[in-house]
Amino acid sequence: MKTSECYLPEGSYTALPEVQQALASLDGLRAAQDEGMILEAVAQRCTAAHDLLFDFGFAQGIMPRSCCALGVAEGDTREIAILSRVGKPTCFTVTEIDESADVPIVWLSRTIAQQHAQDHLLDTLRPGDVIPAAVTHLESFGAFVDIGCGVASLIGIENLSVSRIFHPSDRLLVGQHIRAVVRSVDPAARRISLTHRELLGTWEQNAALFSPGETVRGVVRSVEPYGIFIELSPNLSGLAEPRDDLAPGTIVSVYIKSILPQRMKIKLTVIDVLAPAGEPDPPQYFITEGHIDEWVYTPASCDRKYIATVFE
Repeated sequence: MKTSECYLPEGSYTALPEVQQALASLDGLRAAQDEGMILEAVAQRCTAAHDLLFDFGFAQGIMPRSCCALGVAEGDTREIAILSRVGKPTCFTVTEIDESADVPIVWLSRTIAQQHAQDHLLDTLRPGDVIPAAVTHLESFGAFVDIGCGVASLIGIENLSVSRIFHPSDRLLVGQHIRAVVRSVDPAARRISLTHRELLGTWEQNAALFSPGETVRGVVRSVEPYGIFIELSPNLSGLAEPRDDLAPGTIVSVYIKSILPQRMKIKLTVIDVLAPAGEPDPPQYFITEGHIDEWVYTPASCDRKYIATVFE
């Protein structure tokens, strides 16, 4: 994994011993300033001027509006990027310490941490690299994730899994730490795009988790005139006979009639309708680190639809 240990998604730094030590005293903050260390603490308040405030106990931290997020000073980033940091772990570097007041004031910058992280990621990441990410918010078209110090990237809904979903919330939760694969790197636009489905296994890897004759839980993903597509895992679906009482998102138990690699097909029979599900299950990864040059989902024996990703 090429991502430096210095540049992790926000929320990853708080438990690091060196960060805890730096935040324990004024001397620790001075040393962190000298080293340019990235620290992290929970933003306690946002002022009317949109400065973020932090409480270190022995000192007050102030992050001026222009230092809260890349693009804020230029008007390219909306103010919600600042307001939404309240109550959340936020990365920063220490830029200045003023000890003239009764309570020392520590001036902080998130933009410096983000700029360093973005420069490093654009310089070192290549398509096919597997990296850590944290889900920041979900839109109908995809999931925005933090790939280091609040630097944002997008996983399009079509790249979240092979099985089609109605909304990214069917697959992920805000705040969830996941793995992703670099899909493209655009230094000119300073943009890194990601994909996720390649980490969730090939058809054969997923099919090997099931056997004909078993009854298992599934999720209805599509209702067609000729049958019902039911997801057994994020990268594996089967087809059941048509029924009038099922809709996308319905949780069902299904009997596995047959598994046919040569046709990339699983035949199912719906047994029962189950209670609605709560939160989506955490992703089960077949790949968690390293680099992928090519990923082929389709079984070698299959003469049907060919699904693959080439990273270049």
